[in-house]
Amino acid sequence: MKSALILALLGCVALPASAQTLNGQAAYGDWRSDAPGVVRHITPADLPDRGASPIGFGLPTVGARPAGAELKTLPGFSVSEFATKLEGPRLLRLAPNGDMFVSEAEAGKVLVLRAPDGADKAVQVETFADGLDRPFGIAFYPVGPNPQWIYVANTNSVIRYPYRNGDLKPRGPAETIIPRLTVSGGAHTTRDIVFSPDSRRMFVSVGSSSNVAEDMSKKTPEETHTWQAGHALGAAWDKEVGRADVIVGDPDGKAMHVYAAGIRNCVGMAIHPVTHDLWCSTNERDLLGDDLPPDYVTRVHEGGFYGWPWYYIGDHEDYRHANERPDLKGKITVPDVLLQPHSAPLEMTFYTAHGPAAFPAEYRGDAFVALHGSWNRGKRTGYKVVRVFTKDGVPTGAYEDFMTGFVIDGSKVWGRPVGVAAAHDGALLVADDGGNVIWRVAYAPH
Repeated sequence: MKSALILALLGCVALPASAQTLNGQAAYGDWRSDAPGVVRHITPADLPDRGASPIGFGLPTVGARPAGAELKTLPGFSVSEFATKLEGPRLLRLAPNGDMFVSEAEAGKVLVLRAPDGADKAVQVETFADGLDRPFGIAFYPVGPNPQWIYVANTNSVIRYPYRNGDLKPRGPAETIIPRLTVSGGAHTTRDIVFSPDSRRMFVSVGSSSNVAEDMSKKTPEETHTWQAGHALGAAWDKEVGRADVIVGDPDGKAMHVYAAGIRNCVGMAIHPVTHDLWCSTNERDLLGDDLPPDYVTRVHEGGFYGWPWYYIGDHEDYRHANERPDLKGKITVPDVLLQPHSAPLEMTFYTAHGPAAFPAEYRGDAFVALHGSWNRGKRTGYKVVRVFTKDGVPTGAYEDFMTGFVIDGSKVWGRPVGVAAAHDGALLVADDGGNVIWRVAYAPH
């Protein structure tokens, strides 16, 4: 066992579910050390120096599912196909009546999937809305059992449709709530949207327009001071105005302002069911090396600055912006849960479900995150669903491989997880935009 563990730490074989938590550099690894039950815990002290790892490239070739290939998860769980032949499914959101809404960004659609509790497959798939501009985020308003509206976050606007439980089509035309989210195009296009539990605040995530603001103009210390005096802590300028932020306002899109800045690309957002903290899953920057910087999942603190583009994971300065913002050092909020670099976390959800397929009680309050998979890494990472551990609503910093098996080898994959949501019956649904499938993970111990 000792020799097998050493090999696993080196990324040569998969660790068994009973193995110890991987810490430090051992937690980085690649797809060969992935297996359900493997736990990783990366801290800011574990970050390597710049240049210690190569800048790798590994754009995945997404191919057909190999004969006999099966997704792997923990004992007591089963995986099956819930819906197939979709067009790039992305985010999943559960309506109060049990319908599952799915955004298809490139197709410009929002679908609604219906299935009786306990059903292995969706029995009805309808197009709720189409002709949209790369829709991603979906939210029901007000929060609770009887929503009156369904909000959709397009890439540069937020709209809403009149809606009642069970509707398969909007009750009326779309109403524009925020006509323009950004003044610049390009780069990250996913916008998520969530409401506070009291329905008074609307949060929208807006990613950066570049990798690391490479073309942003330089300011003198005096110019920087003047700029900072009128903007959120760490707010960037030029075409990055209004980017790399989470913004907040009322449900009518009024009084929108920056809630937290310096978050390069907060793709997925969720509200913790007990603490009511806002969380996000974040894609960090590229071209610093295979092992820099970690992606992350974190609580988002109001007024917080998370470093982009000048710093990452606390006071680690990005050499591409060396000595530009010394005033920000010591003011950067460190993310809670560091993930293997370049894993590309997308949607996240907190597990609170009940029902015939529900998971054991110890899963309640923990988060599931879809890792879409790396490209800027020679050692492939991601392509799996992970569980982020919490204790009393506070992240422990550790996370566990929950569903793996999408990778064929170092250059090919057959699926890419992007969305996660718990169904009305307690099963976890996983959107896969590589295979155009939604997978269903149910708990049914023998």
